[in-house]
Amino acid sequence: MRKLDKLIKEFCPNGVKTYILNDICNVYDGTHQTPKYTTSGIKFASVENIKDLYRTTKYISEEDYKKYKIKPQKNDVLMTRIGKIGECAVIESNEPLAYYVSLALLRPNQEIINSKYLKYTIESLKGRKELYKRTLINAVPIKINMGDIGKISIAVPPLEVQCEIVHILDHFTLLSAELSAELSAELKARQKQFNYYFNKILNNDGYPKMKIGDIGQVKMCKRILKSQTNMNSGIPFYKIGTFGKEADAYISEETFNKYKSKYSYPKKGDILISCSGTIGRTVVFDGKSAYFQDSNIVWLEHDNSKIINEYLLYCYMTNPWKVSTGGTIARLYNDNILRSEIPVPSIEEQRKIVKILDKFYKISNDISEGLPAEIEARQKQYEYYRDKLLTFKELKANE
Repeated sequence: MRKLDKLIKEFCPNGVKTYILNDICNVYDGTHQTPKYTTSGIKFASVENIKDLYRTTKYISEEDYKKYKIKPQKNDVLMTRIGKIGECAVIESNEPLAYYVSLALLRPNQEIINSKYLKYTIESLKGRKELYKRTLINAVPIKINMGDIGKISIAVPPLEVQCEIVHILDHFTLLSAELSAELSAELKARQKQFNYYFNKILNNDGYPKMKIGDIGQVKMCKRILKSQTNMNSGIPFYKIGTFGKEADAYISEETFNKYKSKYSYPKKGDILISCSGTIGRTVVFDGKSAYFQDSNIVWLEHDNSKIINEYLLYCYMTNPWKVSTGGTIARLYNDNILRSEIPVPSIEEQRKIVKILDKFYKISNDISEGLPAEIEARQKQYEYYRDKLLTFKELKANE
C-alpha cells in the first residue's frame, strides 16, 4: 500500500481524471443470431461462463465464426449486459472465442487504461452505480443498452498507478480464491465424515429390521378446499410449496379447531414428511397451531415404546422408501412408507444412537453454516478494499 500511496503522490497529487468509456474504449455488441451449437469448433462465451470464458460445452463452427465482424482478442474485456449486469472477464489469450449478445466487448486503449483495471473498476461499487443509472430495470430480463455502456464514467489514474492497483487486487483475488477452495474442501470433508458415521451406525447388521407399517400408521390432516383459505390472517396452512418455509395461506380458527378435534392431527415432536415436490423432506412439528395439506404432508402415528421420534428422524434421513414413479409426477404414497424397512434396536440403544448422531450433526451443521459465512465475509472484505483502492479525488474540469 505504501508503494501505491507514493505513486499517487508522484503521478496524480491533485486528483484523477475521469473519462467516459467511449473516450477510452471501443464498445462492441455480441452476435444477435441464435447460435447453432456444435460438438467442437470455436468456444462460445455467454453470461453462463463469464467467470471462466474457455470452460464451456458450447461451440460454434469456424464457418459461423468467420461471420463475426469483431472478433475478441487478447486484452479485450467481456462484460455481462443482461441479467446480472457488470460481471467482467479479461481475455488473456489469443485463442478464438465467440460471444453472444448478452455480453458487450470492450476494447480498451492500452495507452490510457489497463484491461484488468477496467474490469476491477466496472465491478466496483462506483462502477455498479454507474451501470445501474443506465439499466432498464423494468425490462425482462433487466439489461443495459449498448449505446448506454459507453456513457459510463470512471476514474482513470496514470498507468503506473493502475498497474499497482491491479497487482494488489490480483493478490487479494488469489488469496480469496485459495481460502474459498480450502474452506469448501473442509466443508466437503466434514460432511463426508458425518455421512460415514451416520451410515455406519444406522446400517448396523446387528439391529433387527422392521417395516414402518409394523411400527405405526400414516396419518394426514383433513382436506382443506381452496375456498376455505385466505391470504391474510388466521391459522397458517402449509401446502407442499411452503412446507418448511413461510405459509402464504391461512384458514379460520373456527375451521382449525373443528378439524383438529374431529380428525387426525400431529402431536408435538411428530415428524412431518413431504410426499411430493422434494420427496422425503422432513420437519419436526413444533406444536404451534398450523394445518397441513392432506396426502402431500403426512406423519407416522406410532407406539413410542417401539421407536422414538428422534431416532425415527435419522432413519428418515436415509430415504428408506421406494418412490412411485409410474405416474406423471413422482410421489411418495402411504404404502411406500409403510412397506419401507428400517433398523429398530432397543429404545435404550436408540437413545445412544441419537446422542452420538446429534453430536456429529451439530458439528457438521455448524461447519455447514460457519464456512459459507466465512467465505462470504472474506468476499466482502475483498470488495471493501477493492472499492477503497478505486476511490480517488477527481480532477475538476478546468484542472
